Amino acid sequence: MELVGKIIKILPLQEGQGANGPWKKQDFIIETEEQYPKKVCFNAWGDKITQFNLQEGQSYKVSINIESREYNERWYTDVRAWKVEPAGAVAAPPANTVAPVQDTAPQTNASASTEDDIFEGGGDDDLPF
Repeated sequence: MELVGKIIKILPLQEGQGANGPWKKQDFIIETEEQYPKKVCFNAWGDKITQFNLQEGQSYKVSINIESREYNERWYTDVRAWKVEPAGAVAAPPANTVAPVQDTAPQTNASASTEDDIFEGGGDDDLPF
């Protein structure tokens, strides 16, 4: 899933020690660029925090995964970013591009059915109506 919008707030870095070693996480608030903008809190974990290098006031396209889990009969939902790129960034075409393929569809001849024949059921198609 993707969100496109402007980062309006960067929350403080959170760090801790888990069973698998140290961890760090940071939450970001993005406001979507729709007719009715929505604010969404998403997070980045570990090295992704510095890799994404998000700045307040900048627009980004954020690819996210949404996952919920239960703990002590309560549900918690994570919106985790796995890819971030500047909004409006256009991917460059590959260096070795191949020429476009020519359309090889058969050409219809000039004596094909007229529009009246098609609406009267005289067309050559296989449609049952």
